[in-house]
Amino acid sequence: MRVTSLRFAAGLAAALAIGLPIASAAERLFVSTALTSGDFTGGIEGPACDRAGNIYCVSFREARNIARVTSDGRAELFLALPEKSAGNGIRFDAAGTMFIADHTGHNVFRVDMKTRAATVFAHDDAMNQPNDLAIATDGTLYASDPDWKHGTGQLWRIGTDGKTHREAADMGTTNGIEVSPDGKTVYVNESVQRNLWAFDRSADGSLKGKRLLRRFEDHGFDGMRCDVDGDLYITRPGKGTVVKVSPKGDVLREIDVLGEHPTNICFGGDDGRTAYVTEAKTKRLVRFRVDRPGLEWARIHP
Repeated sequence: MRVTSLRFAAGLAAALAIGLPIASAAERLFVSTALTSGDFTGGIEGPACDRAGNIYCVSFREARNIARVTSDGRAELFLALPEKSAGNGIRFDAAGTMFIADHTGHNVFRVDMKTRAATVFAHDDAMNQPNDLAIATDGTLYASDPDWKHGTGQLWRIGTDGKTHREAADMGTTNGIEVSPDGKTVYVNESVQRNLWAFDRSADGSLKGKRLLRRFEDHGFDGMRCDVDGDLYITRPGKGTVVKVSPKGDVLREIDVLGEHPTNICFGGDDGRTAYVTEAKTKRLVRFRVDRPGLEWARIHP
């Protein structure tokens, strides 16, 4: 309790110093409610928020469709990827450009948000299936790349020129991926093996110094995101929760998400403190309020 209190006090002081939104003492936090119903398939994933607060998810009525969902839960078709493509993780860069991992076409698409045109930004036949994406402040993308059939996976770096670089091979089923607030660490989890790994990120974006942050004894992992303090929110399919983990690997809390198979998470809302979770069992988005803004929200709202 003492350690938690000290962390909260330090986080509060930092937030006040730089003007980030903070929770009031009376606010109800970490309690999930449904945002959408219907329209999505069991492949619902993504999600990511734009500057206006809209949430984007994949598998809207069919695998190749990307939905735009308003903050009050109204979903509409935003774009359709090419035939035989299927979206998975979605990310926005600081300029508001959308990137979508295409797990069937071995692509990462770049989307012009004004024209809604999706073009291939990166492709590599050596990829199993680009799954989730993370993005650094310099625009470098990182992609997890599981091989579910063989229980293995890879980790890729994608430069701003679209060139691919395999940073790690012979891993487990790599899935959720994120870059720390200071840009010095890349986290990736393995769904089947239930490992959470950390890599040191070099000045050129390459990765080294792989180390195990934590291993869980049951259930699985899927998508994950950081808040501005560097705490990780990791979806846990099979358990129906999102677990909040410190940068040192300590479990801070676990949040029920009203469904057995949460697949990914992002942060949005007016203050960056609304977490949106895609949940495959009920085929919907759920949301809950958190105490600190999400990192990606803070980066696109300078």
